Order: sequence, then C-alpha cells, then structure tokens
Amino acid sequence: MSGPRSNILGAVRRALKVSGSEMDRQDRVGARLSAHDRNLVPARSDGGAARKVALFRQMAEKVQTSFDEIGDMAQVPDAIAAYLKSHNLPPELKVAPAKDLADLDWSSQPLLAVAFGKAEEPDPVSVTRALAGVAETGTLVLPSGPESPVTLAFLPETHIVVLRRDEVVGPYEEAFDRLRAKLGEGVMPRTVNMISGPSRTGDIEQRIELGAHGPKRLHVILVGAAAGDEG
Repeated sequence: MSGPRSNILGAVRRALKVSGSEMDRQDRVGARLSAHDRNLVPARSDGGAARKVALFRQMAEKVQTSFDEIGDMAQVPDAIAAYLKSHNLPPELKVAPAKDLADLDWSSQPLLAVAFGKAEEPDPVSVTRALAGVAETGTLVLPSGPESPVTLAFLPETHIVVLRRDEVVGPYEEAFDRLRAKLGEGVMPRTVNMISGPSRTGDIEQRIELGAHGPKRLHVILVGAAAGDEG
C-alpha cells in the first residue's frame, strides 16, 4: 500500500504510537479476533443448568413471554395444540423446516393445519427453533437460514419457539460460541435475530402496546427433563 492513503494511515499510527510492521499488526489483530475474549459478564448469568433455565424464564416472563415445559420433542404438537386452544387461537401453523420440527408426528393432532416454509399473509401462527436462550436477559437467539426463515419471527401475530433446556446459556458470549460451533469459525448467517418478548411500543400515549411491529404473543416451549440439573 502506497500513496496518500498510506501516508494518512502512517500519520495515524505515529500519533497513536503504534509500533511494529504491518504483518505484525495483522497477526495481533488476527490473534485477538480468534481468541474471542470475554468482556464484562453479569454475575447473574453464572451457575449451573438449572439456575440458568430459571433465570432465563424469569427474565423472559418479565417481558410478557409465556412458557410451557415438556419432557421431549415428541410432545411438541400436543403442547402447541393445547396452547392454541386455551387462547382461542386458530389451529393453523406455519412451521420452520428444521429437521427436528419436520420429523415430528403432527398427525397426532389432526385438527392442526400444518405447513412448512416462510410466513406469508395471513399466517396467524408460526413455530420456530431457537439456537439458544440467553439467561442474562431472557432473550431468544434465532439465526436466519434455510431452516429458519426470518418472516416466521416477525409476520404472524403469534410466535411459538421450541427451545431445549440444554440450549439455555448464561451470557450472550456463550450464544455466539454456539453459533460458531454450528456454522464454523468466521461464518455468519445473513441475520441473527435476538428476541426479548413480543413486539411492543410505548409511542402511543406513553402506554405499552404489544404487537406494534411484529408478533403480539411470544410463547416458548421448553423441552427436556429438569431432573439432574446442577444448581
């Protein structure tokens, strides 16, 4: 690199008293990026699996997320049918084409109308899988991709998210660890959506209104036995 740009960057380095060759600096930056060093992490996100799940639920419920807890994935269709019936919602689902959702026996609930793919008007209910639930803030992490169309998280009025207990992590850093483990180092999806409760706004007469820019209901089905969790 030469010319005016090199001169400008050289002046900046001298002002900052940055030493070493360009190659040395690139190596230092690469080492820093690959280390994934933690910054300040809230102490509340520490603890065993049971504590993280309890904190995740506590934080999510503060922002109007509702929950069901079931033992295994096979119970998901039953849990969804019961939730929709209890809230007098239409039994029409647009489901993310994730393998563990597609493999479920949806015929066990014959009143459910199930289709797979991206959400479109007027789909009333969507079902997705989350990569992780962040206990620190009660936030769901949903990376986009072929098995997780973004419209499912934003278009229908009711969004149902299936999350395993062992997918609940403490801080955000652990969620990004999971993302790198799934996709590979240096690979990112087009978007990573972080969802804390249903859509809301306080712009209308300073009152919280749900469903302003997305779903007005967010329901999490937490899958897995609680027995044996460490506190």
